[in-house]
Amino acid sequence: MAPVIDSKPDVTRISEIDLLELARKFRMQMIAFEVARDVYDNMNPTWKGNKEYLLAQLIALTERFIASDRIRITPVLFAEDDLRRRLVLTLNMSKLVQHLWEAIRFENASRLVPIFDTERPIRSTADMRTWYTSKPTGPTQKSHINQCVYDSTWEEKAAFELDRDPHVVAWAKNDHLGFEILYVHQGKVKKYIPDFLIRFASGTMLVLEIKGQDTQQNRTKRGFLDEWTKSINTHGGFGHWSWDVSFDPADIPDILSRASGSSS
Repeated sequence: MAPVIDSKPDVTRISEIDLLELARKFRMQMIAFEVARDVYDNMNPTWKGNKEYLLAQLIALTERFIASDRIRITPVLFAEDDLRRRLVLTLNMSKLVQHLWEAIRFENASRLVPIFDTERPIRSTADMRTWYTSKPTGPTQKSHINQCVYDSTWEEKAAFELDRDPHVVAWAKNDHLGFEILYVHQGKVKKYIPDFLIRFASGTMLVLEIKGQDTQQNRTKRGFLDEWTKSINTHGGFGHWSWDVSFDPADIPDILSRASGSSS
C-alpha cells in the first residue's frame, strides 16, 4: 500500500512578536561576534593553542558579558529600551573590545617577562643628544640634561620639587629619551610616553606622570605602565621600579615621599 501524503499539512504559525524576538537575538549575536572577532585579532598573534577554540571561547564570553548587568549605559532610558541599547552597544564596540581584551590579558597572565628592543635593548640618558625646541625650558640641578622642557607650569613645579627633594639623587624629563610604552586602545597599538624618570637614594626608580583630567585612555595607559613595571621588577636586573600619577601640583611632595620610602 502506497503511503498517503497529506495535502494539507499542519502550518507552523510565526507571530510578529516571534519575528521581532528573532531579529533582536540575531542582531545582538552579530554585535557579540564583531566584538569577539576584534578581541581575537588582538590575541591571535601570541596565542599558541587551538585558534578555533579561542574564537569560540571569546564569542561565548562576549555574549555573556553583553547579556550581563556589568555594562552601565547612561542615561538609563537607553539601557531599558532594547533598540537604543543595541544602538549604544554598536556605537561603542571599541570600548567593549578594550575592556574584554584587557581583562583577559591582565587577569590570565601567569608571569610577566620584559621583551627587549632587538636593536637597542638597554638605553641610557647618557645617550641624550642635543636638540632644539620652541617650548619653555629651565635649568636643572639633579638632572645631567642641563635644561628641562616644560609642557606646562605643572611640570615646572614638578621639576622644582625634584631638584629640592633630599631623597632624589637624579631625574630626567622623558623628552627625546626614547622611553616609550606600547599600549592598545580601541583596537590600535599606540605609544605612551611618561613624563619623568626619577632615581632615589634608596635605588628605587619612579616613573611619574603629570595628569590633569583623567580619561579611559589614560587609565588604559596606566594599566600597561603597571604591567611594564611588574615585568621589570620580575626580571630583577634593573633595580626596583614603581610608578605614580600626579593629579594636582600639591601632591608631588607626597608622591616623592612615598616612592622614596621616607614617609612614615
